[in-house]
Amino acid sequence: MKILSIAVPCYNSAKYMRKCIDSLLKGGEDVEILIVNDGSFKDNTAEIADEYETKYPGICRALHKENGGHGDAVYEGLKAATGEFFKVVDSDDWVDEKSYALILEKLRYFINESDTELDLLISNFVYEKEGAQHKKVMNYRRVLEKDRILTWDDIGTFLPGQYILMHSVIYRRKMLIECGLWLPKHTFYVDNIFVYYPLPYVRTLYYMDLNFYRYFIGRDDQSVNEEVMIGRIDQQIKVTKLMLDAYNPYKIENHKLRKYMVLYLEIMMVICSILAIKSEDKDNLIKKKELWRYLRRSNIRLFLRLRWGFLGQGVNIPFKLGRKFSVLCYKITQKFYGFN
Repeated sequence: MKILSIAVPCYNSAKYMRKCIDSLLKGGEDVEILIVNDGSFKDNTAEIADEYETKYPGICRALHKENGGHGDAVYEGLKAATGEFFKVVDSDDWVDEKSYALILEKLRYFINESDTELDLLISNFVYEKEGAQHKKVMNYRRVLEKDRILTWDDIGTFLPGQYILMHSVIYRRKMLIECGLWLPKHTFYVDNIFVYYPLPYVRTLYYMDLNFYRYFIGRDDQSVNEEVMIGRIDQQIKVTKLMLDAYNPYKIENHKLRKYMVLYLEIMMVICSILAIKSEDKDNLIKKKELWRYLRRSNIRLFLRLRWGFLGQGVNIPFKLGRKFSVLCYKITQKFYGFN
């Protein structure tokens, strides 16, 4: 039995996917690496995937499919996975070897020795921003006690702008299937759904204070490039609406989980709003207003919390001067957290 299945969605990734896969091979026979070729056509991604499967049988598997987007490739990997746990590593990212070994050792312990069934393991990630001398680390030390089994009752308070991303998580595979996780095709930013949707099904968590995942930022065509995000604001709004529709967080019994899920939705609303403001496009500003109206119609209690919270007020200051102030606040936060 494999300890960990790792899906690597690849779309015209020939220039950088080897670095990613080579870092994952350090896991040896304990892992299966699912190289999902999502209809690549501009380069030899498909051939590289087949090459790894041939060279590392029993570890690497090449999955070829028609193009369906990042989320569909992740979902294809999940359906094909056989490991006890499941993780996604994007083809332009990589993992730290020492942290990798420690995480696999801990997962092995939960499978073979512990009486507790672990649903979610969380670790740190590093913003590998091209050209940046200081690499920002996203850790959860203030929120999660390390190296012990936790429930939602044990978590602390997340800061605004601090939330769990796909880079941070390793989920129990069967839990992802049992919760009915689904990711839409041809849609960017569904990594937020991947992290958010299973949360109410998580009963046990474990935090390892290790800088495991290396998140590359720097390609001009990258989905998190700010200009690209502005161009794809419709997709960001679509994902946000799907998350708003997934649950009424006020029906979540555990108050700490409820508080965190509200924070996550607040961040999604703010991201959509600030992208619309930064675009300086009238149509996008109309879409921003419509999104807030959508929230108001669907969940008035959540609307009041998000609209009149600190962040909601910050992105809804009227007039041009107010929008400039919103952008200034965003840039300060951007510099502090090191994203984009």
